[in-house]
Amino acid sequence: MIILTINMRYVSSKLLFLRLNLTSISMKDLLVKINAEIETFKTESESLTEKGVKAAGARARKATLEIEKLLKEFRKVSIEESKK
Repeated sequence: MIILTINMRYVSSKLLFLRLNLTSISMKDLLVKINAEIETFKTESESLTEKGVKAAGARARKATLEIEKLLKEFRKVSIEESKK
């Protein structure tokens, strides 16, 4: 039997550090990701409307969900930047 003791204060501080590092993505990186997802959406939506590819519709919808997440993250980062 293995007994594992975890110092929760240490774990909490490390998780907080990781969370801060993950949210400190630069605005330039976010813009690159947003533009890439918009291009994906354009391509897939054109395939759906012009060629009738039904699978492209699912990919376009997936891209819109990712764009939504990225735009929310952009809003958070831009607010943080404006407070500096």
